[in-house]
Amino acid sequence: MTNKKVLVSGCFDLLHGGHIAFFKTASSFGDLYVSIGRDENLLLLKGRKPVFSESERLYIVRSIRYVYDAFLASGNGILDFEPDLKRINPDIFVVNSDGHSVDKEILCRKLGIEYIILDRIPEPGLPARSSSETKRNLKFPYRLCLAGGWIDQPWVSEIYPGSVVVAQIWPTMEFNDRSGMATSSRKVGIRIWGDRYPAGDFEENAKLLFGAENPPGKNYVSGSQDHIGLLFPGVNRLCYNGGYWPERIESSTNKDTCEWLSDVLHLVPLQPRPDGYDPLKEMHLEKPLIRELGEAGDMCWEAIINKDIIKLGNALTNTFHSWKKILPLVVPDWLMTEMETKYFPNYPGAITSGSGGGYIIVVSEKEVEGAIKIKVRY
Repeated sequence: MTNKKVLVSGCFDLLHGGHIAFFKTASSFGDLYVSIGRDENLLLLKGRKPVFSESERLYIVRSIRYVYDAFLASGNGILDFEPDLKRINPDIFVVNSDGHSVDKEILCRKLGIEYIILDRIPEPGLPARSSSETKRNLKFPYRLCLAGGWIDQPWVSEIYPGSVVVAQIWPTMEFNDRSGMATSSRKVGIRIWGDRYPAGDFEENAKLLFGAENPPGKNYVSGSQDHIGLLFPGVNRLCYNGGYWPERIESSTNKDTCEWLSDVLHLVPLQPRPDGYDPLKEMHLEKPLIRELGEAGDMCWEAIINKDIIKLGNALTNTFHSWKKILPLVVPDWLMTEMETKYFPNYPGAITSGSGGGYIIVVSEKEVEGAIKIKVRY
């Protein structure tokens, strides 16, 4: 008695354990045929080419012991496997839960092919994997500044030392430009390394990025907390004392800490900072005010380490009020009104991600209407 024919389709780029587990389970139904998306079609569908070429992906998949045969799809679009489905005439078409679509199921039912949806179950002892997660893990992250911002500028910390607290966050979405998420520094990093989180020493990479964004003769030097926040995982306290680079960096990549922080932070979109906006036209660089700003950074760090949501909220709010005192144009009147009416009375604390706009970062254990969730990368 001949084995049943089983067909699966996909890109199968950046092959991982989840793919192998999928092939293993699919092959338990019969001889496994694999349809692999062509480079040109994937470029059309996703707007970019896969990491590995179609010939290399075909070679890799054909080498897997669970695969009876593999080939490049001869069709186009989402159902690029359709001509091959009719040619091979399998008994069963298998997808995982992420790959299921109504169009695929309708096509199989129409042709009398059994349609099976598999749960994503890894091999015992191995983590669950998906291609989208793997690619996200490789992409360049973003940076969130939580407290003490502006003290990374030497003309601030030379008056009184203090700390800035930054968190590296997953690129779960494309955050708005000109919104205090270090998007300008991130773009420089992508020009250096491509849209890939670089390997190597975190501090060496951060210094390289700082130098690339701040060549000699630049009028305004971007603060190093942007570059450190982008390249140091987890949450970090950066201690400044009159220099462009912090004299000390403290880091935590503790899973429980970073997941707690992810749970209590919420981002509410605001309008981006307007073009030509200059927050430095008015400055009040007084020692007591700078001290307050730096102490807010210290408070923020202690709150995160101890998972103290009230103290965390106070640290963010105190930083915001310090900005208003030191650099009044950082907090326009309309923004202060919104914070004082909607956020400060109703949540443990809040701050904006950028000077004059961006996102409102709200500290809360409950949902915040209209907010975006972030994930701290650890």
